[in-house]
Amino acid sequence: MNQDVSNEPSTDDEDSIRLDNFIKLTGVVGTGGQAKMLIQNGEVTVNGEVETRRRKKLTIGDEIEVLGEVFRVEQD
Repeated sequence: MNQDVSNEPSTDDEDSIRLDNFIKLTGVVGTGGQAKMLIQNGEVTVNGEVETRRRKKLTIGDEIEVLGEVFRVEQD
C-alpha cells in the first residue's frame, strides 16, 4: 500500500523532516516513544535500507516503510 504524507518540517531546513516526526505524522503510531521503538528495533526502512537513527533527516522523495505500509515524503 502506498500512501503520500505531506508534512510540516521540524527544522529550519524547509525541505527536511526527522524520521521519528514523520512516522508520527503518518498516524501509524500514536506517540514519539512508539516511533522511537520501531526505529531502534530495525522495523523502519528508508529508501529500502533499514534505518535505526530516529533523527535521520528525510527529504522530498524519500520512501519510508513502517509496519508494512509505504509512505513518501512530499512537499507541502
